[in-house]
Amino acid sequence: MPKIKTNRSAAKRFFKTGSGRIKRSKAGKNHFTGKKSPKRIRNLRKGTLVSEADEKKIGKLIPY
Repeated sequence: MPKIKTNRSAAKRFFKTGSGRIKRSKAGKNHFTGKKSPKRIRNLRKGTLVSEADEKKIGKLIPY
C-alpha cells in the first residue's frame, strides 16, 4: 500500500503532541493589535488544542 501524502499547508499550521492530540496556534495576532488589550495579545501567543470535532479531519491531513 502506498504512503499517504501529508498536506503541506496543514503541516505548517498543526502538529501532533506526544499523546496524539493536535495542537494549533490562535488566530488574530498578526494585525489590528492596537485596539486589543495587552492581556488579550499575550493570551494569543499560547497554543491550544484542536477541538475534538475537527481532530479527525485534520488528522487525515497530517498522518505522520
